[in-house]
Amino acid sequence: MHLRQWQSECVNHALEHFSAKQKHFLCLATPGAGKTIMASEVAFHLLEQDLIDFVLCFSPSINISQGIKQTFSTRLECRFDGVIGAVGCSYTYQSMLSFKADFWQLLKQNRVLVIFDEIHHCSGSSLEDANAWGEEILLNIQSQAEYTLALTGTPWRSDQAPIALSRYTDPDNQIQCDYIYGLREAVADGVCRSPKIVLIDNERISVTDEENETKTFNCLDALFKGSLVSYQSIIKNDVAIRHALTLATSKLDDIRLHNPNAAGLVVASSIEHATYILNMLRNEYGETAEIVTYKEELPSLKINEFRNSTTNWIVSVGMISEGTDIPRLQVCCHLSRVKTELYFRQVLGRILRTNKSKNQEAWLYTFAAPKLVEFANRIAEEIPDVPIIFRESETVTVSVKQGESKIVRTSFLSQNEHKVRFSTPHINQSHFPILAPPNNQNLTWVNSPSFEILGGFREKVVSTFNSPF
Repeated sequence: MHLRQWQSECVNHALEHFSAKQKHFLCLATPGAGKTIMASEVAFHLLEQDLIDFVLCFSPSINISQGIKQTFSTRLECRFDGVIGAVGCSYTYQSMLSFKADFWQLLKQNRVLVIFDEIHHCSGSSLEDANAWGEEILLNIQSQAEYTLALTGTPWRSDQAPIALSRYTDPDNQIQCDYIYGLREAVADGVCRSPKIVLIDNERISVTDEENETKTFNCLDALFKGSLVSYQSIIKNDVAIRHALTLATSKLDDIRLHNPNAAGLVVASSIEHATYILNMLRNEYGETAEIVTYKEELPSLKINEFRNSTTNWIVSVGMISEGTDIPRLQVCCHLSRVKTELYFRQVLGRILRTNKSKNQEAWLYTFAAPKLVEFANRIAEEIPDVPIIFRESETVTVSVKQGESKIVRTSFLSQNEHKVRFSTPHINQSHFPILAPPNNQNLTWVNSPSFEILGGFREKVVSTFNSPF
């Protein structure tokens, strides 16, 4: 099988690592670089050398899991669906929670290579700081697997927790990757597109507060610092949305002159937001467009249809994220309310996969909120300075008095498992940061003062890798 140079190097590093009796290997490779193919090659060689009996793969979504199944079945030239005759299977992380002890016996009785795609979804250096998926890894895989191969394009977590199966330096808590293939190298090798990030700002925004006083701001940074207007209000604003879509649709039109099949992605904040944008694209811009959200019955089917169609745009709420491979996407409007660096890079990664088309530009449009400006300017750093916090075991005892709390929501995960949310306004978040946020925080968008966008928009283009375009 023909591999890219980095894939060959990484395969060799992993095999040498395992032959040196080290069980766990962590690969950081930029989104779109071809991590799954590299992992299938490692599995092929370990099977060929009779060092393993089976391969198990875990990933964060059904869509990604199906792609892994296809890639491994092709490379290993056998079934990869977990039935008799198969050499392994591809599962989601969510499915780990339903496996019984009988399933995990497989790892104790056989030599199994376990592969984790986007391992940063699984946290925990110990049971004290592990999330549900990380806990399953610690209990059933870490010691039992013959080898593990963990993949990620973003080796940190927004909650600052350590990533499962990872090693950190002491005392700096820097993650130690066994192999790194960064975006800079991927762009230089022609493996990934060189991104251009357009930060949209405005020179005159007028805000009227409750006392009918009016202030004017000359940029979004000043607006957010000097008023109660929120970033969420900007990405919902009709004038702002229309300007971002005008830029993005115009850019896609230019690209489609050379690549008639090129497409665009809008990352929206909610289903209501996405529907509004979808209608605007169809009715005002005359674009062909589809929508995919977590409420679809078969979102993977809809994504697959879009992947193979000629539809111009797809508007998504949390469905087209990391690992979703649609190489014809070349323009993106980031209008999500999620402003973490992890998510920003994952969204950017959707337009970086190259294909055989003549034009390989990649453009991301977003608003110049200070955090997003910061993320855009350090996109060349593979591992930004994100602190890691190892939590010690702690027990918090909460006494809830009758009459001061009430059940606001119950959900039933299974017959024997129940989740109950309490409204506990008397629990102070500063004293109980673990308990208070999910109970007491207002998760709906905060109300902003009345504002008007009166000035002209301006754009700053961040081009980190000297794109030839």
